[in-house]
Amino acid sequence: MTYGFLAVTILMYLLMTFNGGSENPWTLMIFGAKINEFIVYGEWWRLITPIFLHIGFSHLLFNGLVIYFLGIELEIIIGHFRFFVLYLLSGLLGNAASFAFNNSISAGASTAIFGMFATTIVLGKLYPYHTKIQRLSRDYLALIVINLITGFFSHSIDYAGHLGGMLGGYLMMYTLSSKNAINNPTKKRIKFGLAYLLCLIILIVIGYIKTTSSGFK
Repeated sequence: MTYGFLAVTILMYLLMTFNGGSENPWTLMIFGAKINEFIVYGEWWRLITPIFLHIGFSHLLFNGLVIYFLGIELEIIIGHFRFFVLYLLSGLLGNAASFAFNNSISAGASTAIFGMFATTIVLGKLYPYHTKIQRLSRDYLALIVINLITGFFSHSIDYAGHLGGMLGGYLMMYTLSSKNAINNPTKKRIKFGLAYLLCLIILIVIGYIKTTSSGFK
């Protein structure tokens, strides 16, 4: 799944590069970047497609490296299917949060990446006696803190999308984790799954109301 996500991401970047450029707003619009007004028009796929789009090569390079190194580790730990679902649903909630609280056009895998970051924290709680998982959790906790601090002072970063992606990854990792994990019975997993669904609905409703009430027709 990691290689597949990377392949699609790189392919989309190349297609944008040869069709106006990945930093061209028109090109981003055509390829499915998050644009609030278009989502209100009914183009709901724009809550997913931005995960595979990047604005500039440095954006692609940084996110691609994180997807590769962390993605491979997580996929080995939680399995192919769980990783596939977690990546997409983290990105979905992140883009929903961006839809709710950020009016700007946005794109990037950061929503899914922050979901992966949050996943390492949950895994550390679910498997407290697993040495490799504990190391992974500690390492990425520091990276989360650094990214959140730097992101807070940068106007070019979709902070809402990052926080939404983190929340998505946190909730979905509990939902998707094995019932054999420590202190994670079926009832608890269902509750986290419902919490994810509720957050998604609330964010979409907020985004819809804010967009339609801002003078957009």
